[in-house]
Amino acid sequence: MLLRVICIALSLAGSAAAQEVDVQEGRDLFMTHCWQCHGLDATGDGPMAEMLAITTPDLTRLASRNNGEFPLEAVARQIDGRDPLLAHGGEMPIFGPFLDTGSAVALRPPSGQPMMTGLPLANVIVYLESIQEE
Repeated sequence: MLLRVICIALSLAGSAAAQEVDVQEGRDLFMTHCWQCHGLDATGDGPMAEMLAITTPDLTRLASRNNGEFPLEAVARQIDGRDPLLAHGGEMPIFGPFLDTGSAVALRPPSGQPMMTGLPLANVIVYLESIQEE
């Protein structure tokens, strides 16, 4: 089940506009910014992974490691820096500007409490959810 997105989006100009999350856009962003560590197939075997002090996680098994439920909030918080991750340099200073464009959407995690995030980050999250394996 792909995550639910509330159709709330704010354009760069500040006016409301409906925008949709896009799995392909998320894959494209992953292939631009994430594959070097996480691997082309997101299993943690990218060419930079061996240089990291921590084991690069298999992103295709996030749901299986979380009792079968995709951990939307935890994923968003680690990528955008709300929960700093040492391997990402804390607040992901390298990727932050690419994932926060001013356009925002509200993701609806299992708790039901909307979580505002940039559209590019929402696209990456939808892509990650789409590649989950048992």
